[in-house]
Order: sequence, then structure tokens, then C-alpha cells
Amino acid sequence: MEKRTGISGLTGLFRESLAQVPDGARVSFAGSVAVCTPFAELLSYAVKDRGFRLVFMPKADPSKSRLIRWVDDIGCTVTDERADAGKAEVIVILGGLAMPKFGCSVETVQAMIREVGEGGAKVVGVGFMDIFSKSGWTNRVPFDVLINATMEVEAQ
Repeated sequence: MEKRTGISGLTGLFRESLAQVPDGARVSFAGSVAVCTPFAELLSYAVKDRGFRLVFMPKADPSKSRLIRWVDDIGCTVTDERADAGKAEVIVILGGLAMPKFGCSVETVQAMIREVGEGGAKVVGVGFMDIFSKSGWTNRVPFDVLINATMEVEAQ
């Protein structure tokens, strides 16, 4: 287990987790609506130079997939352009899916992995505050890599 701090620690670990994935591969992010979208965009930025075909699937629903693109003067952003999430070499499961108020069932995620990854995709989990463990997903989702971040917040 390796520990790093800050946003650059998160993005660096994510980038390294995809080091063996060929440039130009399809990377499909699955996350909750609104809560996970900015994290998919941030993680996309970390690999923007790899030529990946980046897709966001709200609530792990491949039929609602949208393209993630680089937009000048903005950064990586989920667009309104429909995208094909299937035949992904990497599926990124974002932690918001495991949150009862924002997510979906683990069975929905398992079915999406079978459909989109066709049995061979690398599965990367990115969550906060041990959400995958707390939700019981670590034993039910076939994570190849699991990145867990913690957060402290202080107002002054």
C-alpha cells in the first residue's frame, strides 16, 4: 500500500494505475450524477496526454454515457455528446455509486462491468473515506486497483 497526500497524490496514483494500459484505450467512468462528475473530469485531466477515449456513465448506465473531452480554457469536461461505453479496457468505479443517497446497487455495477468490460476490463475504484469498504463492495466488485482518499475540511 502506498500513501500520498493532496490532489496531486490522488491524480498521480490514478495515472500510475493506468500506466500499462495502451494509449488510445477506452476508459469508461461510472459515477453518481453531479457528485462524481467533477472527479471523473479531474481524473481525466491526469491522463489527458494518453489519447484515451474517455466516457462518463451516470449511475453506471451505459445507455446514458457521455463523452469526456478537453475544452480549451476549461479543461476536461463531460459533454452532452452521447458516447459508447462498451468494450472498455478500463472501467473506473467512482465512490458516489456506493453511497445510498446518490448511487445505485452493487448488482447494477456488477452487470455494467460485465456489459461494458466484456469480462476483460481493468476495474479501478476511486472513492473517499473508505466508502467501498463501508458499503461492502470490496468483496463484490472485482477491483484490480482500489484508490481510497480521505479528506479533512476546516473553515476559518
